[in-house]
Amino acid sequence: MNRICVLPLVVLSLFTAGVVSALFFRLSPGEIMAALASEETRFALRLSLMTSIASISLALILGVPTGYFLARTSFPGKAILETFLDLPLVITPLIAGVGLLFLFGQNMLGPRLGEWGITILFTPWGAVLAQTFVACPIVMRSSRAAFERVGPRYEWAAATLGLGPSQVFFRISLPLARQGILAGTVLGWTRAMGEFGATLMVAGAIRFKTETLPIAVYLNISSGELGTALSCAWVLMATGFVLLLALRWIGQGPRPETLPSRSR
Repeated sequence: MNRICVLPLVVLSLFTAGVVSALFFRLSPGEIMAALASEETRFALRLSLMTSIASISLALILGVPTGYFLARTSFPGKAILETFLDLPLVITPLIAGVGLLFLFGQNMLGPRLGEWGITILFTPWGAVLAQTFVACPIVMRSSRAAFERVGPRYEWAAATLGLGPSQVFFRISLPLARQGILAGTVLGWTRAMGEFGATLMVAGAIRFKTETLPIAVYLNISSGELGTALSCAWVLMATGFVLLLALRWIGQGPRPETLPSRSR
């Protein structure tokens, strides 16, 4: 069976290597270095890092408690609710962006937020919300799976020793589930960094204002600036590669159920 699987493995590896090589060898090393050093590339990288960190932070605040609740609670309609919360995973990002555009537009939340001096559309905050929308389900699903693997027995033991619900969560449940939560964080962060469709609709494609790395690729391909476009694409790929390596390292750590138990 292993020999049968070798051919698909070779084809897939060559296919991936061909795509990456086509992007790399299109420009000379000097052109790539000049594009990487450009002000536009640096701005896009800074904005992508800021918006993705902000969005993954919001996704953690929303997704981890939700995952814990779904892992520990049973109620009628739970399957329907879980399916509903997973919708951002299957909705086309462009359609999700249209929904966010309408939600924060002038006919819905836009005027109310404007009274408080908050502007979402066509600002970096729009990119943050778009990235949060696509990252939340990933963090939520990973967190739920992590809490389910831990099981409630440690929490019951901590409760019998006098710890309150919040103490049990932060001192017992969260540390034991950290491996799965970290994995979801890395996946969500990777997804946020590469988000394009929803960001384009909500934040727009404005140079040196809402220009994340994917938006920079789009703008420079459209204007024929191939060097800057490919440099931003390479930064995205390198970042994703590093984050995926980190994810593999996290996955090799000890699982909660394999932790040694203390003798009484």
